[in-house]
Amino acid sequence: MLSGFGNHFSSEASPGALPTDQNSPQSAPKGLYAEQLSGSAFTAPRNDNLFSWLYRMRPSVMHGAFAPMTELTSKTFSEPKYLNPNQMRWDPLPAPPADTDFISGLRTICGNGGAMEGRGIHVHLNAFKSNNTSRYLMNADADFLFVPQKGAIKIATELGVMTVEPLEIAVVPRGLKFQITGSGDCAGYIGENFGAPFRLPELGPIGANGLAHRRHFLTPEAAFEDREGSFELVAKFGGELWRADLRHSPLDVVAWHGNYVPYKYDLRLFNTINTVSFDHPDPSIFTVLTSATETPGVANVDFVIFPPRWMVAEKTFRPPYFHRNIMSEYMGLIQGEYDAKKGGFVPGGGSLHGFYSAHGPDVASYEAATKADLQPKKIEKTMAFMFESRTPYKVSEFAMEGGLRQKEYQSVWQGFAKNFKP
Repeated sequence: MLSGFGNHFSSEASPGALPTDQNSPQSAPKGLYAEQLSGSAFTAPRNDNLFSWLYRMRPSVMHGAFAPMTELTSKTFSEPKYLNPNQMRWDPLPAPPADTDFISGLRTICGNGGAMEGRGIHVHLNAFKSNNTSRYLMNADADFLFVPQKGAIKIATELGVMTVEPLEIAVVPRGLKFQITGSGDCAGYIGENFGAPFRLPELGPIGANGLAHRRHFLTPEAAFEDREGSFELVAKFGGELWRADLRHSPLDVVAWHGNYVPYKYDLRLFNTINTVSFDHPDPSIFTVLTSATETPGVANVDFVIFPPRWMVAEKTFRPPYFHRNIMSEYMGLIQGEYDAKKGGFVPGGGSLHGFYSAHGPDVASYEAATKADLQPKKIEKTMAFMFESRTPYKVSEFAMEGGLRQKEYQSVWQGFAKNFKP
């Protein structure tokens, strides 16, 4: 794996497959075909320009005609369409049938924006067992951010292979062809980012170090599949799934160079920033990646985690405070217990608190925190995360009626006593 984030990389699986001058030559080495994959407009400013040159066995245009997959689209990438200001929470997906592969095991929960708007995020759950090695996927709409919760997954892409386990994340940029397989039962979360590509947040007064460091982001080394046979390419295009026949594996890139690459990151390497005096810092200190908007400081998507950490604040209510927020928050739990919810919020499940919908610790968590002995304490064996976005999330029909929604979720806040006496 190559190290770094936002850098220009190069890799070859066969010595001499990369042109020595790093340009597109009249004839690529070793009989390969040169092809550019762009992640931005050609005329984007240099710092924002994303592209990679791929040197492959066959041009990627070699596939059959695409045909719509209407039934699979409605089951997997169903459009979020219900606006609802209520706080919501869901159980995990049940174990899928044995023949469920990555694509067929996906279910949309909520989201905003979309491919036609070029902004927003859709949040999906995923559970699968079958390792279908004849089916490949390409998302023309958005970047995929994978958050495994159960089982390690292997993401084989045109630029190489990444193995991603729970407590790691991976990003596959839009337009890149890939295939996902796993070991045993696999489950997790997916954030589909339609807006600006993810990048590291600015650090401001924190300085040069802290939060996620660019050196810990890894991108794969070149690896190719030389397979012929009967394969299927599933493309997501404008919110719909389409299929085309292939007679060879599309992962036949022998060498590449550029900065438009898939990457992974180990959440355990996040350098948590927190108070060592008093009061509760805002959750923005836990931002791993951000997708920016035209308004400085307001994100299209923030990916935020709540990792193991020390709590040392004096004379302070330590769990997340009650709040109403300009951002809409979908929260998931990778492992352990979240310190503001002592039950009901379980690994593989999720919750949604829309913008300006009040939320905070449940009654039991609040009571325990107000009476706790405020000695230094380490929160351990936990990892929760949030997909935050600036506009309301709509929820899907599956999220409303698919049997996972905890319809009594709001009861966790109904037991607060009135303690004030005039």
